[in-house]
Amino acid sequence: MKGLNRLALATAVAAVPLASHAELKALDEHSMSNVTGQSGVTIELETQVSVDTVTYTHEGELNLSDIQIGGRDDTAGQAGVEGKLDNLKIDIDVAGDGDALIKVASTETDGSGNAVPIDFGASIGSASLDATDGSGDSTLLASNIGLEGEIAQLDLQVDTATDELQVESAFKITDMDATIDFLGVTIEDVEVTGASTFGNPDPNEASDPLNGEFVRATRTISKVSGVGSSNGDGLSIKTESYISDTRIGAIKIGGDSIGEISMDNMKVIESEMVIYGH
Repeated sequence: MKGLNRLALATAVAAVPLASHAELKALDEHSMSNVTGQSGVTIELETQVSVDTVTYTHEGELNLSDIQIGGRDDTAGQAGVEGKLDNLKIDIDVAGDGDALIKVASTETDGSGNAVPIDFGASIGSASLDATDGSGDSTLLASNIGLEGEIAQLDLQVDTATDELQVESAFKITDMDATIDFLGVTIEDVEVTGASTFGNPDPNEASDPLNGEFVRATRTISKVSGVGSSNGDGLSIKTESYISDTRIGAIKIGGDSIGEISMDNMKVIESEMVIYGH
């Protein structure tokens, strides 16, 4: 990517989610000229994000309140956020055929030189449906939603030949808790991990360099035409492959546990979801 100019670099930096909250420093002209002469761009990022409310409006409203994104909270109890999402780098390259290649990885390595997975945490205080017709009606859907996990791989490719976004990922959810208030149900200690974590190991995981510890998923995202009653455009999300072990450590109704659920070697293959307006 020898021809990367200042505009392209600025666009890449601006594309980093919520980068305004991160510890990024502006480059002077001399530093910028040195960067733009290289084969690609690497962005190192550490950040902690908080959002008071996200509102989706379509006649009525869906409100997500008290959103936090950062590092994983390793203390016992409710899953959530502690400190910054850090030790993260983003490599951006443009191949000779014009494809954009984006790789998210860790800046840390273990004693063998392998990248250490990126730990993360996220939480949502509440999710509610709210009327906008003046009635004041409201339903609390869920509250105390907490999620912790690790990312071992996240590769994105924008394919210029097919106009598709191709995503390969390896991740695991180490702990998730949530209360589904309108049903009176609480789920705790949810784990979503690789297919060799518990139960019967998947035979295809034997050659996995991550030893079957992480969920592996391959997806393709693209625009589709001729969908819905108006034959308009829609968003297609194809899952070529997904395999995981999943466990819900506790399901509570009225504060009392009714047991746990485990799913061994859950596979989703050649699945497609199309999203469009109506």
